[in-house]
Amino acid sequence: MNILPHLFANNRAWSEQIRKSKPHFFETLAQQQSPEYLWIGCSDSRVPANEIVGLLPGEMFVHRNVSNLVLHSDMNCLSVLQFAVDVLKVKHIIVCGHYGCGGVKAALEETPHGLIDNWLRDIRDTASTYNSELSRISEMERRVDRLCELNVIEQAQNVANTTIVQEAWRRGQAVTIHGWIYAIKDGLLKDLDVSLSGSKG
Repeated sequence: MNILPHLFANNRAWSEQIRKSKPHFFETLAQQQSPEYLWIGCSDSRVPANEIVGLLPGEMFVHRNVSNLVLHSDMNCLSVLQFAVDVLKVKHIIVCGHYGCGGVKAALEETPHGLIDNWLRDIRDTASTYNSELSRISEMERRVDRLCELNVIEQAQNVANTTIVQEAWRRGQAVTIHGWIYAIKDGLLKDLDVSLSGSKG
C-alpha cells in the first residue's frame, strides 16, 4: 500500500538532486556522521534547522521539542546532548528559539491548556523572574517575543549547567553554547549575544 505517495515522490526528487550535485554524497554519509554542531530548537514545522543555516544532512545533530527547552528531567534531550558532546564531539551547541512561539505564548496565558502546561512550567518561571521587564511591554506580541528571547538565554544557561557540559569543560573539551532566535516573518536568525564556554563551576 502506497500511503502519502507525494512525499515519496518528493523524497526521490530530493535524493536525485543531491546525487546530481554530489555523486558520492550518500555513500560518504552512510559511513559516519561527524557534525560540528548540535541544534536544540523548537518543534515548530516552520523552523527547519538544517535548511535555515544552509547545512546538508550529516552536518548538524538536531534535537527539537516544544519551545526549545532543556530541562534537567528530560532524559530525551539530555541523552541527545550527551551523545553529541561525548561521542560526536560537537564544538558548538546552538539553542535556537523563534519569535511568536506558541508554547511561549501559552505560558503567558491564564487559561489552562492541558498536559502542555506541565512542560511549559519552566517558561512560566522565567516570565516570573523577568516580570518587571515584561510587564512594561504593553503590546502582547512584543511581550511574547521578548519572553522568547529570555527563554533562549535561560535554556542556554541550562545547557551550560548540565553535568554533561560541565564535565566536558573540566576535561578541556572545546564546546561553546550559543543562543539564537529565528524570525519566521523574514527567515533571518539573530544572535542574542549568548556565548558560553569554559568551566562555569
